[in-house]
Amino acid sequence: MNSNAIKVTGPARLLDFARTRQSAWRWLAAAVLAHLIVSIAHGAAHSEAHVPLSRAANLFVFGVIVVGPLAGLALAGRAERIGSWVIAVTMASAFVFGCVNHFVLAGPDHVSQVVARWRPMFATTAALLAALEVLASVLAIRIAREMKIESYSTSQTSRWP
Repeated sequence: MNSNAIKVTGPARLLDFARTRQSAWRWLAAAVLAHLIVSIAHGAAHSEAHVPLSRAANLFVFGVIVVGPLAGLALAGRAERIGSWVIAVTMASAFVFGCVNHFVLAGPDHVSQVVARWRPMFATTAALLAALEVLASVLAIRIAREMKIESYSTSQTSRWP
């Protein structure tokens, strides 16, 4: 072993994607499933705090925020790269939607406007969703990009003996 090599320990080693693609997919699947659970809790806070969403917002929440990442995971079984891009795009879209509605625009969906009794749960789940959306987007993009590099290097080596 090289004496100048840096040994990565602790939580930082979890971000070492070069170890295995399988490990990265496990982390991505865990982030997507955790996102689903937190989304359900956030939806309960919305309901209990009587925070209305428009029909368009409800369609976006259901189609992009809830179903999109799950569809990406399901798709990844047959088409890993496409599935990871679906997760990346839907999670990034969910992040923008959530940040704008919960933290930027003044309105009933802003964390400061939610009734006091439900504000802690609403704000906590909104923040957790944002963190999980960033994590999942980054993981999915990293996986998709590594697959592109692998497929490019494989195709290059297979053409030339």
